[in-house]
Amino acid sequence: MESQEQSIAETDVSEEARPVQKTDSNIAIVITLAALLLWFGFQSVQLWRERSNLSAVKANQESALQESEKIRLQFQMLVSKTDELANQGHAGAKMVIGELQKRGIGVPPAAKPADKLETKPAK
Repeated sequence: MESQEQSIAETDVSEEARPVQKTDSNIAIVITLAALLLWFGFQSVQLWRERSNLSAVKANQESALQESEKIRLQFQMLVSKTDELANQGHAGAKMVIGELQKRGIGVPPAAKPADKLETKPAK
């Protein structure tokens, strides 16, 4: 019996004396956080570069947009003047307006004077 108690005591002592193995999970967490930090930093730099590139492209197109708007306004004025001529009975202007309408280019509506505005009765 004494030998049994002694062996039990020895196993208890040997288990207590044996160092518990620690896993270094801190290293894994640090490596993961460093990788995430690098990834987010890389993505931020890439997004910043893309934004800069888009701003440069927009700035380069600004003059072309202004020029196209100027030409569109000139064309609109030309079509409205041609429509006025067609309304006065000019045969060439009527032909031009007819061809424009066939091709889907609408004539801008002429501004009506304030005294000739049609009013609809309220229901």
